[in-house]
Amino acid sequence: MLQTLLDFYLVFVKIGFCSFGGLSMIPVINEEMVSHGWMTLSEVTDIIAIAEMTPGPLGVNAATFAGMRSAGVLGALAANLGAMTPSLTVCLLASVFLARVKGNPILDRLMFGIRPVCIGMMVATCFTLLPNYQPGGAGISPAAVAIGVVALVLLVKAKLTIPKVILVSAVLGLLLG
Repeated sequence: MLQTLLDFYLVFVKIGFCSFGGLSMIPVINEEMVSHGWMTLSEVTDIIAIAEMTPGPLGVNAATFAGMRSAGVLGALAANLGAMTPSLTVCLLASVFLARVKGNPILDRLMFGIRPVCIGMMVATCFTLLPNYQPGGAGISPAAVAIGVVALVLLVKAKLTIPKVILVSAVLGLLLG
């Protein structure tokens, strides 16, 4: 059993490091599950379909379902730890790097330039999606716009914390929706 758990961990570490998330993981998951004899091709297809329908990242969902199906709760835990190890490793390395260069004038200027680019990309995405908007359809509702404006005012002017703004927005959604 311990060897199976270790195998699950290592397989999902490999999947995490060798794919770029999302749909690119499917061939690797398929190959690993079938080659280890943990699942048939039909079972892998079912797992992928379920993982795509449930909230959360495909890799973590697939790891949960595959691990649970093949080795129970411990299998799901081992597979999830394996699936998350690559992301956690990269984030840890990035945080160590950023902590070491904090206050660096070059990095500060770089981040100063990146912020408006990110905002510009979000605005460009809105304009790209705007032609698909159909008034009166399932698009933007006046209540949703009002909630968005209230949330913006609460964040910028009233300096409320994000959890409080989310709570106020949820209450407004219940009242106006």
